[in-house]
Amino acid sequence: MGLKVELKPGERFILGDCLVTNGDQRTRLLIEGHAPILREKDIMTAAAADTPAKRLYLVVQLMYTSRDPAAHHETYFALMRDLVQAAPSAWSHVTAVSNYILAGEMYKALKSAKTLIAYEKELLAHATRGTSLRLDREKDSKSA
Repeated sequence: MGLKVELKPGERFILGDCLVTNGDQRTRLLIEGHAPILREKDIMTAAAADTPAKRLYLVVQLMYTSRDPAAHHETYFALMRDLVQAAPSAWSHVTAVSNYILAGEMYKALKSAKTLIAYEKELLAHATRGTSLRLDREKDSKSA
């Protein structure tokens, strides 16, 4: 059984190392085989990778679509170190991504990196408001 993909007019996706763009009509494809596939909504561009977690996601995406994922490991580990030094509380999220990479489960690593992006967004929102995550969580647990 292959993967069924429905595409909107003009929608793009990555299939292996190719970018595929749908024509002007809705299309349904059945893809069989073992090639990395990423829908447009999951594709991170270099221009959109404007935070540490997004840059990490971009490198994981490159590993996922690459014929030689190890070629991106040095960049990944440098970005990972920088992110954890800047936000030590992100360690558990980064560890999850790294464990999937080490297990060769690159799609799961991408999904886990999306969780890291959401966590980073939460951290940035708290920093912008000038509140502490720990204090906010303590207040939440007391009010529950």
